[in-house]
Amino acid sequence: MKRTRKSLWMSALFALLLVGCSTNNESDTNGNDAGSSQSSSQNTEESSTFPVTLTDASGEEVTLQKDPETIVSLIPSNTEILFAVNAGEEVIGVTENDDYPSDVETIDHVGGMELNVEKIISLQPDLVLGHEIALQSSTEAYDQIEEAGIPVYVVSEATSFDEVYDTIETIGTLTGESQSATSLIDKMKSDLTEIEEKAASIEEENEKRVFVESSPAPEIYAPGKGTFVNQMLEMIHANNVLSDQDGWVQVNAEAVVDYQPNVIMVAYNYTENPVEAVLSRNGWDSIPAIQEEAVYLIDTNLLSRPGPRLVEGVEQLAETIYPEIYSE
Repeated sequence: MKRTRKSLWMSALFALLLVGCSTNNESDTNGNDAGSSQSSSQNTEESSTFPVTLTDASGEEVTLQKDPETIVSLIPSNTEILFAVNAGEEVIGVTENDDYPSDVETIDHVGGMELNVEKIISLQPDLVLGHEIALQSSTEAYDQIEEAGIPVYVVSEATSFDEVYDTIETIGTLTGESQSATSLIDKMKSDLTEIEEKAASIEEENEKRVFVESSPAPEIYAPGKGTFVNQMLEMIHANNVLSDQDGWVQVNAEAVVDYQPNVIMVAYNYTENPVEAVLSRNGWDSIPAIQEEAVYLIDTNLLSRPGPRLVEGVEQLAETIYPEIYSE
């Protein structure tokens, strides 16, 4: 079956996410310390007993006759989830953009924005995990891999924490690691509940106004509603100054002055001294965050890569924006 091609904007977003992969990561973890209890995610109805048949993001039914012993992952978020649900040892191929956990450094690369189909087929994996956000650019490659007799499952794009939980559950089902997936989801939910309980003590008049800059001048972009960042800020009772706009927004530098943010988070490090550049930006002297030097660097992958480390992103935002509450 030929897969349905998606619109061009998804390819653009895919490129943006891969650019974000160039940022430095912090401590290495595979997420194996998660507690265990029953998850309420949609895919719990799917059995981890093989054979397993699931419908992927392209609308195609994918059947695995047995627990896959070898897996190729075609996007970093899938890779992180595989390792977090104890399926990392089965991963034999990743992209050039994969950078976490450190185990990926010794795994074969199968391309980046452009997939090396010949390499993927030569590895003869039991499963290839693609992604909906890459469908427009990778449909032909996915078809070629399937024609070689290798199953390709296209993981749905996640734009909320609930959808991330669904993705983790799905990958757990496909890899025979449903119990690990459930434990991971429950740990993520528990950690977020603890963060939100602390945020409940923040009075509305004390909520900080936050601007998250995801790319530098002259083409400044920042997240609005419908993004993980906006959800994260809501969880910790901080106000995203772009919460009235959808998606990733190109922002006029003068407009940021009008927003008067108390805190500015810089979510990129591919330029020299990005925090200093923001602090010295012309015309921003009247912004409270600049006056108080409340400009901080954060790993963009913790804010936008749909996987278990999003919880770390919430934690870092909380500790940075409200240190008096979260650094105790």
